[in-house]
Formats: sequence, structure tokens, C-alpha cells
Amino acid sequence: MKKAVVLLSGGLDSTTVLYWAKKRRYQIFPLAFDYGQRHGKKELCAARKIAGLNELNLKVIRLSLPWKGSSLIDKSCPLPQVSSEKDIGGSIPSTYVPGRNLIFLAFAFSYAESVNASLVLIGTNSVDFSGYPDCRPQFYRLLNRLAQVGTRAGCEGQRIQIITPLIYLSKANIVRLGKKLKVPFRFTWSCYAGRKKPCGKCDSCLLRSRGFAEAGIKDPLCTPLK
Repeated sequence: MKKAVVLLSGGLDSTTVLYWAKKRRYQIFPLAFDYGQRHGKKELCAARKIAGLNELNLKVIRLSLPWKGSSLIDKSCPLPQVSSEKDIGGSIPSTYVPGRNLIFLAFAFSYAESVNASLVLIGTNSVDFSGYPDCRPQFYRLLNRLAQVGTRAGCEGQRIQIITPLIYLSKANIVRLGKKLKVPFRFTWSCYAGRKKPCGKCDSCLLRSRGFAEAGIKDPLCTPLK
């Protein structure tokens, strides 16, 4: 049985990846992060719920990024609001957290080596996404090469590989895949605002809403955007 560390934020994409790994009967080691994000409480609640439903032991890494550099962790900076898909992807938005996925994956590689896992799975996407540079295929290709020379496993010929199952899928196709895998959409969380209900105005809400609409599937969490 293959072992896989799965980065689990509790969002639509990462939860779909966890169920993708479950379908393949991988032994799953879910990993979440509390880094001061606005929606951290909602994210972690969702991640714990998803892990619990699958009887998995969720590891939560708590870390601080005191230099902030992102409206996602600096509450003095307003979250950008979008009204259509035209507002997404033109430039790197203020919600980009400098080096976030690089930091997360460093922890994931360490965890994978410690439990002898050969796979690290992340639900990143480069089709319907916010334009973050660390969500692009070339980033992961280079990281996989780096892991070969920067880990004991790699040096001993035991490859640890990052797998990005959703990277070329549209959000609609991710929703369709999630439905096929029986992902409990109602327990996932995508909104950046971190309020009781999704704001419907951040790019994460818009991408999620459009994905469900285009897939022809009702989102149990969000009110469809008009």
C-alpha cells in the first residue's frame, strides 16, 4: 500500500484530492496549516471534519509569518472583491502569501520522509485559479527535482514525488470529480473572509460558485452568484 501525505485545507480542491487518494487505497497522512489566515478557524474546522469522517489523524502545523505580506494574513489590508471572472488572474492578487506553498511542501516532505511515504498530494490548480505563481505546473516539476537531491530518500533512490491530480482541471471538472468520489461538499470551506457564511465576493467564492454552476451541481454551502 502506498503512503501519501495529503495537504488538507478543508477546501473543495484539497478535499477532492483526499478522496482521490482514498479511491486508490493509499494510506493517507493529512496535513493542515494554521498560519494566521483570516479564514483559519473555518478552514481547520472543515479539515478536521473531513479527516474525522475518514478516520484519519490530522496533523496541524502552527506557524507565524510576522512579516505578513498578504491581505490573507494582514487584517489591516482589505480583501480584494471581484464581480466577475474577468477580475481574476490578470495579476497576482494581494491574497497571495509569499512562499506559502513552498513552506507547506517543505513540511510535507519532512513528514513524508518520517513516515516513509512516497507521495505528497496537493490540490493545486492552474486553470481556474487566482494567478498565484506557486500553483503552476513548472513550480512542482522543479520541486520534484529538488526533492531528489535535498532529501535522504531521494539520495538513497527512494523517490518522494509531489502529485497534483487537479492541476489541469477546470473548477467545474473538479466539482464533477468530487461528486463521483462522493466528496461531502457541505463540509468544505472556500471563502477567504472567514465569516459564518461565505461572503460571495472574494475570488475563491466566485471560482467555487462558477464551478458548481458550470458542472450543473448545486453547492450546498454557497448561494449561486448571478
